[in-house]
Amino acid sequence: MTNLILKKVNLSVLFILFIFSFSNAQTLSSGPQILSFHSDVDDTEQPYSLYLPKDFSEKKNYPLVVMLHGAGSNHRLALRRVFGKSNAEGENDVEASLYFPKWKNVDYIVVSANVRGTMGYQGIAEKDVWDMIADVKKRFKIDENRMYLTGLSMGGGGTMWIGLTRPDIWAAIAPVCPAPPAETINYLDNAFNIPVHFFQGDADPAVKVENTRKWVEDFKKVGSNVKYQEYPGVKHDSWVNAYKDEFIFSWFSNFKRNPFPTKVKFSTAQMKYNKAYWVEIVDKKIGEIAKIEANFKNKNVLDVKTENINAFSINVLEHPNFNGKSKLSLNIDGQNLSVYGLNNGQILVKSADKWVIGKREDVTSLKIANQEGPMTEVIADRHIYVYGTKDNPNKEELEQRRKIAEEAANWSFYRGDFLGRVMVFPRVLADKEVRPSDIERSNLVLFGDVETNELVAKYADKTPMSLKHEVEGASLNYIFPNGKKYILVNSGLPFWELPNADGSMFARLRATAKLSVLNGYGDWVLYDKTLNNVLAKGLFDKDWKLEEKDKAFLEKTGKVNVK
Repeated sequence: MTNLILKKVNLSVLFILFIFSFSNAQTLSSGPQILSFHSDVDDTEQPYSLYLPKDFSEKKNYPLVVMLHGAGSNHRLALRRVFGKSNAEGENDVEASLYFPKWKNVDYIVVSANVRGTMGYQGIAEKDVWDMIADVKKRFKIDENRMYLTGLSMGGGGTMWIGLTRPDIWAAIAPVCPAPPAETINYLDNAFNIPVHFFQGDADPAVKVENTRKWVEDFKKVGSNVKYQEYPGVKHDSWVNAYKDEFIFSWFSNFKRNPFPTKVKFSTAQMKYNKAYWVEIVDKKIGEIAKIEANFKNKNVLDVKTENINAFSINVLEHPNFNGKSKLSLNIDGQNLSVYGLNNGQILVKSADKWVIGKREDVTSLKIANQEGPMTEVIADRHIYVYGTKDNPNKEELEQRRKIAEEAANWSFYRGDFLGRVMVFPRVLADKEVRPSDIERSNLVLFGDVETNELVAKYADKTPMSLKHEVEGASLNYIFPNGKKYILVNSGLPFWELPNADGSMFARLRATAKLSVLNGYGDWVLYDKTLNNVLAKGLFDKDWKLEEKDKAFLEKTGKVNVK
């Protein structure tokens, strides 16, 4: 009797486990739908559109197409567009966003992020794209060698930016009437191993055809496999032709990523983008564009050319042109080296104009990847605006300080029917309210000085300078690292009293964040009284310290305490 009861219990447990496992399996239906991921930028759920192919199987690895929407658009419209489904006759975008029409099945997973609205594809929007891709990879099996990127208008520019800053992710990219950020030109070399298809209307009033033609020629000059389709008489809606009849999926099907190309050309202006394929830039000259070209001339014969690079690594152990049992013959900038591998953290370091094999430095206090600045990097991730209460201000002064912080944090003001609002919601706290977990997880924007803000005072020993408390009508803004996060100090006038150093279209898109006005000013800026009176600006050195010439100038102003 006891055995019978135990058998029944075991069967019941097995049945419950079966039901539980079944209920937790991927149960999404095929076709278009909306999912979301949790964003640690501001602890919100961010939506993205998803297409699953007919007869979707959890056991199968699928190619992935990432579609980036344009300005004034959204993730729902973008999913329609990439399948060639424009608005119905007389239908506006609001109405078209309400439903997904039927379209032809393709054997791809397709996704499009909302990226908070219209703000370009840098900073938080760029992070949202990568967070969405990470979420998709957690849910589904993705073929890493068949990932593709496309987008229209602002999203076409985002396709160029996201495609070129991390070129080894994509098997091919397809920008449609693209409006890229100005900084994209710094990453042009990275197109060398990426097939690219441009689409453009020659009557486009928003994105001039001459600009896209120039990009096409620039891509060709760096050796990219480029295809260009221009539509006579077509204005800005060239995506209608570009995505017609699911064309983009058939074009993408021609390409697979090669994770180990024979030759790599890679350049970067920021160390947050420092890897491509089997090449990694470990250290570069501050403020310069680093370039590397690495080419296997033969088996175990590698030729490397560098520019503005102090250290780099090559990860060739799995490369088909490398045999670990034989020495690797390296020619770096005309200098010959013979090595048997670069394992255990070994890197190639330039010392006294000679390349030697070295070890990675202890970089806890150095400018490194993801810890390089400039000031606008503070708002590219989770951040908190903090006003000061250290000097026990009266009620009116406290209210004024809080309002300044709230104004800085207000990303979501209305910019008209087309640009709309940007859905970013950073927190505003008094210095006494900031918890250790906030400091660990968040970049901090601190208003005030050592006399007025407890956190400015707390980190005073770490900072390379400070605004003198008695100075009136001046402003000092500077960034410095704090663990894996940043702190930006704004002493004196609020930073948005500065003129915007970047007048480009993308600067206007970014202008929803007050702190974006600091774009172009580097790691620090000092200005006095009027908008146009910038006294000095610059970059910190590798050790996050002022250059001697900058230190001398700042001391002469009488406005700054320099360490």
